[in-house]
Amino acid sequence: MAVKHEGPAGAAAVKSEPSVGKAALPAHPTNRGVPLNLDWIKEVRVNTTAIERRAASMGGRRTVKKEWQAAWLLRAITCMDLTTLSGDDTAERVKRLCSKAKYPLQTELVRRLGIESLEIKVAAVCVYHLFVETAVQALKGSGIHVAAVSTGFPTGLSPLSERVAEIRRSVEAGADEIDVVITRAHVFGAKWQALYDEIATFKEACGAAHLKVILGTGDLLTLRNVEKASMVAMMAGADFIKTSTGKEATNATIPVGLVMTRAIREYLGHTGMVVGFKPAGGIRTAKQSLEWLSMIKEELGNNWMQKDLFRFGASGMLGDIERQLEHHATGRYSADHRHPIA
Repeated sequence: MAVKHEGPAGAAAVKSEPSVGKAALPAHPTNRGVPLNLDWIKEVRVNTTAIERRAASMGGRRTVKKEWQAAWLLRAITCMDLTTLSGDDTAERVKRLCSKAKYPLQTELVRRLGIESLEIKVAAVCVYHLFVETAVQALKGSGIHVAAVSTGFPTGLSPLSERVAEIRRSVEAGADEIDVVITRAHVFGAKWQALYDEIATFKEACGAAHLKVILGTGDLLTLRNVEKASMVAMMAGADFIKTSTGKEATNATIPVGLVMTRAIREYLGHTGMVVGFKPAGGIRTAKQSLEWLSMIKEELGNNWMQKDLFRFGASGMLGDIERQLEHHATGRYSADHRHPIA
């Protein structure tokens, strides 16, 4: 990718990595699910001290600067699920968010960076079921997916029949992806068959839509529970495993991300099938996006650094990324209000 820097010293064309174009997909099939294997659950071991030590070292293990940083930030945008899940959401807010999804960077900034040909846009817009049709219409022809949070989001405590019906309604309304919430009590009680059956039922209801399974890791208490729930979700057919709803007291953290990505790697070893990963909640800065991308690169490899296998659940982060890119292009930081989301 060419990123053009127009700073005080003038403009210079440079090469950057990773490319923000279409990355090569892994030579493995996407996840179809497998029968529940309780032996895989029994074998789960998590060295919490080692995970926390590894997480603490992440910030200093890999740094990217200048045009390289700009390229990574552009990649972060293309892996973003731009989200609005507030009690005061309206159709007009969703339409504005969809417009931002299609054109996440200001036209002048795109010109300064010299990236017009890349047509940078986010991966998906994530909304409540009520606004799926609004988002589908607003994004028509853009190639951006519509994701719906279903199954009694964020607690997942409504009756199973109602949760399944909500998935089907969202799919019928045009949702490409469904973000579902598991029953956390199944994890606390080690009711792995019940958890497997629940997620498999959600998978069937999704039909051709992709299933993203939210574990609610902030509620699961231990990293061992996180890995066990991750393995069950993947065995039940999850296309993605996702950290959080964004509504828990603790949402996406690097230690949780390490456990979940390593579970994905282990599942790949067992089955030969790939599963995507989505951290969500509390990711608000460009620096955090670089930390997560670095973790994905080191734990799962370059093939996961693209929207088919990695997503950010975030909205506020986009504004900070835009500010950092403007600084790269001009040498000056802009005010937050110049980069509104919705």
